Amino acid sequence: MKNSEISLGKPSLLSHSAFDDVYGLSLGVMFIALGLNLLKLSGFITGGIAGMALLVSYWLPMSIGMLFMLVNIPFLIFSYFSMGKAFALKTVSVSLVLGLTTHFLPYVIHIDYLHPVFAALFGGTIIGLGILCLARHNASVGGTGALTLWMQKKYRINAGKSQMALDALVFVVALTCMDASIVALSAVSAVAMNAMLIIWHKPGRYNGGK
Repeated sequence: MKNSEISLGKPSLLSHSAFDDVYGLSLGVMFIALGLNLLKLSGFITGGIAGMALLVSYWLPMSIGMLFMLVNIPFLIFSYFSMGKAFALKTVSVSLVLGLTTHFLPYVIHIDYLHPVFAALFGGTIIGLGILCLARHNASVGGTGALTLWMQKKYRINAGKSQMALDALVFVVALTCMDASIVALSAVSAVAMNAMLIIWHKPGRYNGGK
Protein backbone atom coordinates (compact mmCIF):
# COMPACT_ATOMS: atom_id res chain seq x y z
CA MET A 1 0.00 0.00 0.00
CA LYS A 2 1.30 3.45 -0.89
CA ASN A 3 2.13 5.97 1.80
CA SER A 4 -0.57 8.28 0.45
CA GLU A 5 -3.20 5.67 1.10
CA ILE A 6 -4.95 5.47 4.42
CA SER A 7 -5.23 2.07 6.03
CA LEU A 8 -8.74 1.03 7.01
CA GLY A 9 -9.29 1.33 10.72
CA LYS A 10 -6.21 3.54 11.16
CA PRO A 11 -7.17 7.12 10.29
CA SER A 12 -4.40 9.71 10.28
CA LEU A 13 -4.27 12.07 13.26
CA LEU A 14 -4.32 15.80 12.78
CA SER A 15 -3.12 18.33 15.32
CA HIS A 16 -5.53 20.95 16.55
CA SER A 17 -5.22 24.38 15.01
CA ALA A 18 -4.99 27.51 17.16
CA PHE A 19 -8.66 28.19 16.40
CA ASP A 20 -9.60 24.63 17.45
CA ASP A 21 -7.83 25.14 20.77
CA VAL A 22 -9.36 28.54 21.49
CA TYR A 23 -12.85 27.32 20.61
CA GLY A 24 -12.55 24.06 22.53
CA LEU A 25 -11.04 25.68 25.62
CA SER A 26 -13.66 28.46 25.58
CA LEU A 27 -16.48 25.92 25.50
CA GLY A 28 -14.88 24.01 28.35
CA VAL A 29 -14.61 27.16 30.47
CA MET A 30 -18.25 28.13 29.84
CA PHE A 31 -19.55 24.65 30.69
CA ILE A 32 -17.57 24.47 33.93
CA ALA A 33 -18.48 28.01 35.02
CA LEU A 34 -22.18 27.34 34.48
CA GLY A 35 -22.03 23.99 36.29
CA LEU A 36 -20.24 25.49 39.29
CA ASN A 37 -22.79 28.26 39.63
CA LEU A 38 -25.68 25.79 39.43
CA LEU A 39 -24.15 23.76 42.25
CA LYS A 40 -23.44 26.90 44.27
CA LEU A 41 -27.07 28.05 43.93
CA SER A 42 -28.22 24.70 45.31
CA GLY A 43 -25.74 24.72 48.19
CA PHE A 44 -23.79 21.75 46.80
CA ILE A 45 -20.12 21.06 46.32
CA THR A 46 -18.40 18.82 43.79
CA GLY A 47 -15.10 17.05 43.51
CA GLY A 48 -11.61 18.17 42.61
CA ILE A 49 -10.31 21.73 42.72
CA ALA A 50 -13.79 23.07 41.94
CA GLY A 51 -15.18 21.22 44.96
CA MET A 52 -12.43 22.59 47.17
CA ALA A 53 -13.23 26.15 46.04
CA LEU A 54 -16.97 25.63 46.57
CA LEU A 55 -16.39 24.18 50.03
CA VAL A 56 -14.15 27.05 51.12
CA SER A 57 -16.66 29.57 49.68
CA TYR A 58 -19.14 28.53 52.40
CA TRP A 59 -16.60 29.53 55.05
CA LEU A 60 -15.00 32.62 53.54
CA PRO A 61 -16.83 35.66 52.08
CA MET A 62 -15.13 35.36 48.69
CA SER A 63 -16.44 34.45 45.25
CA ILE A 64 -15.96 30.96 43.85
CA GLY A 65 -13.87 32.38 41.04
CA MET A 66 -11.36 34.09 43.34
CA LEU A 67 -11.07 31.07 45.63
CA PHE A 68 -10.66 28.80 42.62
CA MET A 69 -7.63 30.75 41.43
CA LEU A 70 -6.04 30.90 44.92
CA VAL A 71 -6.48 27.20 45.76
CA ASN A 72 -5.23 26.27 42.30
CA ILE A 73 -1.77 27.86 42.56
CA PRO A 74 0.18 24.84 43.93
CA PHE A 75 -1.48 22.52 41.41
CA LEU A 76 -0.56 24.83 38.54
CA ILE A 77 3.08 24.63 39.63
CA PHE A 78 2.78 20.83 39.63
CA SER A 79 1.33 20.82 36.11
CA TYR A 80 4.27 22.83 34.80
CA PHE A 81 6.85 20.30 35.99
CA SER A 82 4.83 17.14 35.34
CA MET A 83 2.89 17.83 32.13
CA GLY A 84 5.14 20.25 30.27
CA LYS A 85 5.21 23.93 29.40
CA ALA A 86 2.44 23.89 26.76
CA PHE A 87 0.00 22.10 29.07
CA ALA A 88 0.89 24.39 31.98
CA LEU A 89 0.48 27.60 29.97
CA LYS A 90 -2.91 26.50 28.66
CA THR A 91 -3.97 25.44 32.14
CA VAL A 92 -2.91 28.75 33.71
CA SER A 93 -4.83 30.63 31.02
CA VAL A 94 -7.89 28.43 31.51
CA SER A 95 -7.69 28.84 35.30
CA LEU A 96 -7.60 32.63 35.09
CA VAL A 97 -10.40 32.88 32.53
CA LEU A 98 -12.51 30.33 34.41
CA GLY A 99 -12.07 32.22 37.67
CA LEU A 100 -13.25 35.46 36.06
CA THR A 101 -16.10 33.79 34.17
CA THR A 102 -17.36 32.02 37.29
CA HIS A 103 -17.18 35.28 39.25
CA PHE A 104 -19.16 37.36 36.74
CA LEU A 105 -21.63 34.73 35.46
CA PRO A 106 -24.20 35.41 38.24
CA TYR A 107 -24.45 38.99 36.92
CA VAL A 108 -25.70 37.80 33.52
CA ILE A 109 -27.73 34.73 34.50
CA HIS A 110 -30.45 34.81 37.13
CA ILE A 111 -32.29 31.59 38.07
CA ASP A 112 -35.46 31.79 40.20
CA TYR A 113 -35.93 28.05 40.78
CA LEU A 114 -33.59 25.08 40.48
CA HIS A 115 -34.57 21.56 41.49
CA PRO A 116 -31.76 20.05 43.59
CA VAL A 117 -31.67 16.71 41.77
CA PHE A 118 -31.52 18.43 38.40
CA ALA A 119 -28.81 20.77 39.67
CA ALA A 120 -26.73 17.82 40.89
CA LEU A 121 -27.09 15.76 37.71
CA PHE A 122 -26.95 18.51 35.10
CA GLY A 123 -24.40 20.64 36.94
CA GLY A 124 -22.07 17.69 37.42
CA THR A 125 -22.51 16.51 33.84
CA ILE A 126 -21.68 19.83 32.19
CA ILE A 127 -18.68 20.30 34.49
CA GLY A 128 -17.47 16.89 33.31
CA LEU A 129 -18.15 17.89 29.72
CA GLY A 130 -16.15 21.06 30.24
CA ILE A 131 -13.23 19.14 31.73
CA LEU A 132 -13.37 16.75 28.78
CA CYS A 133 -13.22 19.69 26.35
CA LEU A 134 -10.11 20.95 28.11
CA ALA A 135 -8.45 17.52 28.20
CA ARG A 136 -9.06 17.05 24.47
CA HIS A 137 -7.09 20.24 23.90
CA ASN A 138 -4.18 19.39 26.21
CA ALA A 139 -5.27 21.48 29.19
CA SER A 140 -7.11 21.20 32.49
CA VAL A 141 -8.51 23.46 35.17
CA GLY A 142 -5.47 22.55 37.23
CA GLY A 143 -6.01 21.08 40.66
CA THR A 144 -6.57 17.37 40.99
CA GLY A 145 -7.55 17.33 37.30
CA ALA A 146 -3.93 17.97 36.34
CA LEU A 147 -2.87 15.21 38.71
CA THR A 148 -5.31 12.64 37.30
CA LEU A 149 -4.44 13.49 33.69
CA TRP A 150 -0.76 13.05 34.56
CA MET A 151 -1.55 9.65 36.14
CA GLN A 152 -3.43 8.62 33.01
CA LYS A 153 -0.60 9.77 30.75
CA LYS A 154 2.16 8.14 32.79
CA TYR A 155 0.49 5.06 34.30
CA ARG A 156 -2.55 4.54 32.00
CA ILE A 157 -4.91 4.92 34.96
CA ASN A 158 -8.31 6.17 33.82
CA ALA A 159 -8.61 9.86 34.78
CA GLY A 160 -12.27 9.56 35.73
CA LYS A 161 -11.70 6.68 38.15
CA SER A 162 -8.72 8.28 39.89
CA GLN A 163 -10.58 11.60 40.06
CA MET A 164 -13.52 9.88 41.73
CA ALA A 165 -11.22 8.42 44.38
CA LEU A 166 -9.76 11.86 45.12
CA ASP A 167 -13.25 13.39 45.19
CA ALA A 168 -14.20 11.02 48.00
CA LEU A 169 -11.69 12.82 50.22
CA VAL A 170 -13.39 16.16 49.53
CA PHE A 171 -16.77 14.73 50.55
CA VAL A 172 -15.36 13.24 53.75
CA VAL A 173 -14.18 16.73 54.74
CA ALA A 174 -17.56 18.17 53.70
CA LEU A 175 -19.36 15.83 56.12
CA THR A 176 -17.71 17.65 59.01
CA CYS A 177 -19.50 20.90 58.19
CA MET A 178 -22.43 20.11 55.87
CA ASP A 179 -25.68 18.16 56.14
CA ALA A 180 -25.38 14.54 55.02
CA SER A 181 -28.24 14.90 52.52
CA ILE A 182 -26.47 17.84 50.84
CA VAL A 183 -23.23 15.89 50.68
CA ALA A 184 -25.11 12.90 49.20
CA LEU A 185 -26.53 15.00 46.36
CA SER A 186 -23.12 16.58 45.92
CA ALA A 187 -21.72 13.08 45.49
CA VAL A 188 -24.32 12.49 42.77
CA SER A 189 -22.96 15.54 40.92
CA ALA A 190 -19.41 14.19 41.23
CA VAL A 191 -20.47 10.81 39.84
CA ALA A 192 -22.17 12.56 36.90
CA MET A 193 -19.04 14.65 36.35
CA ASN A 194 -16.61 11.73 36.45
CA ALA A 195 -18.85 9.53 34.31
CA MET A 196 -18.06 11.85 31.40
CA LEU A 197 -14.34 11.17 31.84
CA ILE A 198 -14.70 7.45 32.55
CA ILE A 199 -16.75 6.88 29.40
CA TRP A 200 -15.28 9.42 26.99
CA HIS A 201 -11.66 9.90 28.06
CA LYS A 202 -10.26 6.37 28.09
CA PRO A 203 -6.49 5.99 27.56
CA GLY A 204 -5.71 5.68 23.86
CA ARG A 205 -9.22 6.50 22.66
CA TYR A 206 -8.40 10.03 21.60
CA ASN A 207 -5.07 11.27 20.31
CA GLY A 208 -5.77 14.79 19.14
CA GLY A 209 -3.35 17.68 18.88
CA LYS A 210 -0.70 18.21 21.50
